[in-house]
Amino acid sequence: MNPHDLYAVYGASGYGREVMPLARQQLAQAGVAAERLVFVDDAAGGPAQVNGQRVLTYAQFLAQPAAARHAVLAIASSAVREKLAARCAHDGVRAWTVAAANVVRMDEVRLGEGAILSPFVTLTSNIRIGRHFHANLYSYVEHDCVVGDFVTFAPRVCCNGNVVIEDHAYIGTGAVLRQGQPGQPLVIGRGAVVGMGAVVTKSVPPGATVVGNPARVMER
Repeated sequence: MNPHDLYAVYGASGYGREVMPLARQQLAQAGVAAERLVFVDDAAGGPAQVNGQRVLTYAQFLAQPAAARHAVLAIASSAVREKLAARCAHDGVRAWTVAAANVVRMDEVRLGEGAILSPFVTLTSNIRIGRHFHANLYSYVEHDCVVGDFVTFAPRVCCNGNVVIEDHAYIGTGAVLRQGQPGQPLVIGRGAVVGMGAVVTKSVPPGATVVGNPARVMER
């Protein structure tokens, strides 16, 4: 990390305020001063500082002197994250991964750019994870899983082995995904929502919302 670069947590709401201390610690360990870290938030009339860190609009962030700019997207909505990722890439802002110091990463974990790994997250072995993944507190991903782009894990998600999670899926707090089989993974379809505390024992169609134990599709 370059001490002359500028780093941002994009989003100064609840999740951004949780990510900021992790980002600050990560930069401190790399010898980057805290003043090179800011919030970026475009909410009108917001405060100039949040929890001791400057808050800039995106335009102000781009205008700051810096050798390079990096941002991690602490935005809950995966659709908004995707739009912001494209915007940042267009403007030369580099995707930044922020991980708590106690995250466990085992063998052959391929992690896409822009991830947020909260405290006590575990990624075991032979896992492939896409871009801008959010893994909240105490979540884990077991062996031989494939996770797509812009996937969100709320706290304490239990993703067991041989599971495929497609792009933009949301897995709610305390959900459990049953282990699949080699060549026959359990699949969470693109844009699916797994409700809080759901126990998923079979694949979930794209765009579906499942709740309960065992998880069943919610009729709309």
